[in-house]
Amino acid sequence: QVQLVESGGGLVQAGTSLRLSCAASGRAFRPYSLGWFRQAPGKEREFVAAIGWSADRTDVADSVKGRFTISRDIIKNTAYLQMNSLKPEDTAVYYCAAKEGFPSTDPKYDYWGQGTQVTVSS
Repeated sequence: QVQLVESGGGLVQAGTSLRLSCAASGRAFRPYSLGWFRQAPGKEREFVAAIGWSADRTDVADSVKGRFTISRDIIKNTAYLQMNSLKPEDTAVYYCAAKEGFPSTDPKYDYWGQGTQVTVSS
């Protein structure tokens, strides 16, 4: 089992930055990849970014490419989502997720956090 706890969300103005953190705990039988997804009111959950176990593989959605960066600290068992130049359309609940094996843009991850709200005002 893997437990995930997100933090770092909040209310910010457009053009500013936030850094989300995802602290992982528990035990996995294999190294796992971490992903960030978001869900806005009335919309489906969408992929944001993902990173492999050794951070050698990353993927970022086109909608946030050049503004968002995913990273992880293996020793701290923590993943980060650095969000720059935030836009009102980035407003959503952001979820951290973990899966065994390679990172994926598909939301079929094995473990999910409770989510953290990000609200960007214009």
